[in-house]
Amino acid sequence: MKTALASPCESTSAELIAGENLRCGDYVATFTQMTELPSYLWDGGDYTLSPHELVRLKYTPCDAGQPLKIIAVCLPFVYAVKPDRSPVTLDLRRTQLVRLDTQCARRTWKALKGPKPVSC
Repeated sequence: MKTALASPCESTSAELIAGENLRCGDYVATFTQMTELPSYLWDGGDYTLSPHELVRLKYTPCDAGQPLKIIAVCLPFVYAVKPDRSPVTLDLRRTQLVRLDTQCARRTWKALKGPKPVSC
């Protein structure tokens, strides 16, 4: 019995990208984000931090991997849209982006866009 896939799905990799290499029309996704908290909220263990110091935390956001399409770049800010066309402003001082494979991003973008609204 021979079996064939209707549409072969290839694995691709996202690549970290510097802000100066971003262009309008690129598909990107958030990889990590950073937040800063006052040190008095941080229980650092054996040592104490000055109350004026900030503690930086790097984390993976819940929407990491969602494709975004860049519409403008004015470093350190990147302006993009989600598949539902809602705008997003990204600050590259706090956000690390990856460039998505174009074919994979377009396929995902189309799937996340959803059906067209029905007009009366």
